[in-house]
Amino acid sequence: MSSKPNKEKLKIIPLGGLEQIGMNMTAFEYGDSIVVVDCGLAFPEDDMLGIDFVIPDVTWLVENYSKVKGFVITHGHEDHIGAIPYIFQRLNVPIYTTKLTMTLIEKKLEEHGMLQMIKRKIVKFGQSINLGEFRIEFIKTNHSIQDAAALAIYSPAGIVVHTGDFKVDYTPVFGDMIDLQRFAEIGRKGVLALLCDSTNAERPGFTMSERTVGTAFDRIFAEHREQRLIIATFASNVDRVQQIINSAKKYGRKVCLEGRSMVNVVGVAVELGYIDDSGNTLVDVDQLKNYPPEKVVLITTGSQGESMAALSRMAANIHKKVKIMPGDVIVFSSHPIPGNEKAVSNVINELSEIGAEVVFQDTHVSGHACQEDIKLIYALVKPKYAIPVHGERRHLLAQAQLAQSLGVEKDNVWILHTGDVLEISEEQARIVGKVQNGGILVDGLGVGDVGNIVIRDRQRLAEDGIIIVVMTLEQYSNRLLSGPDLVSRGFVYVRESEDLIEEANRIVTAAVESCLDRGITDWSKIKSDVKDALSEFVWKRTQRRPMILPIIMEASV
Repeated sequence: MSSKPNKEKLKIIPLGGLEQIGMNMTAFEYGDSIVVVDCGLAFPEDDMLGIDFVIPDVTWLVENYSKVKGFVITHGHEDHIGAIPYIFQRLNVPIYTTKLTMTLIEKKLEEHGMLQMIKRKIVKFGQSINLGEFRIEFIKTNHSIQDAAALAIYSPAGIVVHTGDFKVDYTPVFGDMIDLQRFAEIGRKGVLALLCDSTNAERPGFTMSERTVGTAFDRIFAEHREQRLIIATFASNVDRVQQIINSAKKYGRKVCLEGRSMVNVVGVAVELGYIDDSGNTLVDVDQLKNYPPEKVVLITTGSQGESMAALSRMAANIHKKVKIMPGDVIVFSSHPIPGNEKAVSNVINELSEIGAEVVFQDTHVSGHACQEDIKLIYALVKPKYAIPVHGERRHLLAQAQLAQSLGVEKDNVWILHTGDVLEISEEQARIVGKVQNGGILVDGLGVGDVGNIVIRDRQRLAEDGIIIVVMTLEQYSNRLLSGPDLVSRGFVYVRESEDLIEEANRIVTAAVESCLDRGITDWSKIKSDVKDALSEFVWKRTQRRPMILPIIMEASV
């Protein structure tokens, strides 16, 4: 870290993760150095038709590429690492993170053929790395995935603590509890600002230990000894998988994993020693037929009702290897993420229709800090400035109130918008500008090639359908050789609306002939007249506005 006099000020620039769940990314700038924390994606809103996910706009980082010293990743959830293969096509800088997180990132890079391109370094807890004007220290925390880290970011302007996603778990399933002692030691040095996880800031009390779920699983296994168990949870919740394996071992069952992400993450965790399968409890899905149903438990993806996840395919009876049978016990070991409630409810209804028993009480605890956990971190760190992160507006406001109740001055609590540039020093903090920001839509292999206009077209197609008008004009003379013919999709059922289609055809023919009679040879004008005439007719008859797409072909006779 540089020993230059403190002339510059630290700038904190959130590029995602505020006023939303997901897409976490925050940049820290001091002098000619930029360090970026996390690189996550967000899942699409309901109105983003056909979109797979959304990633942050990193135009500002690309413009300042020479300053970017590296990305520091707090943990391995998709909302913190999911955008890496897409962002790093534009930003080839080093990645620093913990062991499990790095292995999950490497899997992603390998899938995209980028593994050899990106420099990577695994960092241990308590270790620091120097990146330009910054020194970053990794601090052990607890979360619903192993190897989650908080960061102490040392700059000439002061120390900033970024909690990442965290909870305070005094009895973790694997490894050590959160390093509260280190938080306190850094707090005694004097902390300029705290960026703290806000996801559960509205919930009073403490977050329950992950071990409490193990007790619930034991009870479920004991109560359903004669039935097959299928447990849906997040693929990344390694501790949850460990507890299911522990209960299965205790009750003489084999465990099978289903769902691509589940198989990948658990495979990595077993390989690295984060999951103990010393009793060879895990078996391949193809071996299921070798065991009676009451002697197996399936751990599957799909706890959020995702349409293509393994559990949804089982519920719809389209899964190739697993068929839900009456009497199966399906355990939802997660809470629906806001917005997913309807999808989860639909899957539960489908499972119940088959005759399965669905259990979703007491089988999940959050991986995020509730109010008392957040208060504990504030009490230890004692920051001058509080900057709530990771949450919707209401979550950020709830944490702001907590910070003030713990003695942070109201003027020193900053609720930022994505793209804000917060300039911060011991003397003052102020917003000095805004950088380009927003969500880039990813659809299949296309990154950013679907924008608002395309989404609006998809919405129109979804709501009112499309009418295609096809005609052929003679080359040079513009005489109508064939058509116009109408083809519709998603507008009306043609066989039951022949009168409407015939009348629409007459309207279009009249519009085309009118243009030709007036000697109009400009195809764009002919298309425009056809669209206007047909649109007016369809609206009067149906009160709908389908997309109208005239196509003119040219032929020589």
